[in-house]
Amino acid sequence: MINQLLANALPYMPKKLIWIFSKRYIAGETIEEAIKVCRQLNQEGIEVTVDLLGEFIDTIQQAEENKNKYLQIIERFTSEGIIGHFSVKPTSFGLLIDQEICLVNIEEVVKKAAEKKTFVRIDMEDSQCVDMELDMYRKLQQKYPANCGLVIQAYMRRTKNDLMNLKSIQTNGHPLNFRLCKGIYNESKEIAYKGFEEIQQHYIDDLNYMLDNNMYVGIATHDKHLVEKAFEIVKEKKIDKTKYEFQMLYGVTPELRSSIVKQGNKMRVYVPFGKDWFGYSTRRLKENPKMASHIVKALFFRG
Repeated sequence: MINQLLANALPYMPKKLIWIFSKRYIAGETIEEAIKVCRQLNQEGIEVTVDLLGEFIDTIQQAEENKNKYLQIIERFTSEGIIGHFSVKPTSFGLLIDQEICLVNIEEVVKKAAEKKTFVRIDMEDSQCVDMELDMYRKLQQKYPANCGLVIQAYMRRTKNDLMNLKSIQTNGHPLNFRLCKGIYNESKEIAYKGFEEIQQHYIDDLNYMLDNNMYVGIATHDKHLVEKAFEIVKEKKIDKTKYEFQMLYGVTPELRSSIVKQGNKMRVYVPFGKDWFGYSTRRLKENPKMASHIVKALFFRG
């Protein structure tokens, strides 16, 4: 109840106050600010995946604008020599307005990435989007097997079946490329696992399945237990370090991130930026009210 009240109240607080929290996890509003953050991460031996904030749009014109922004972002970041990839949210390209137009928009972005010899990951959004995003990935993966990937959410009850179905499109030359995360959207218990330990176990099960089936995995977690478990799994299975990487959000658990890098593991940091940072922050609160108490603490305490 308290978390819900906080989540409802925070969006009405002054933007300057919310920015005190948000600036730790968002690279800024402009391309220049994002490039600066990404270059610093590169200098620390960390690769990035860049995300332009903005989702759940209302018009096709907005989808076209977002597509053009991403084309510019890919051109700019690659020309600046930033070592990294790009993440896209299909809802910001019109998924809930016109599925076909969304596919055309994202394919244009993936095609641009292929031309620049880089990579685009399709973010997985809430349950209403899952089937459409899986279908989109299947189509794009067949055309650009080396240049597109997908996010998989361990807390979804359907995830293992989705992985088994996706296995059929895998080719020997280019393994399927997934980011495995726990999942953040506030889904019902019929759709998603709700218990903390239950979600952890399914994360581990999904990771095992991916590695057993020659899928490239971005192990995306800030959960120390899952990181340690991942180390055990790759050691036991004798998985080469070129077959997986670790991924984290910008500004989150930097000490754990540093320890993973020091052990010689590839790390990729998800770097969001854009003028829609306030909308992004408040939407995250609506999707997961439990974040509210952490945000209040973050306003006063570092770490």
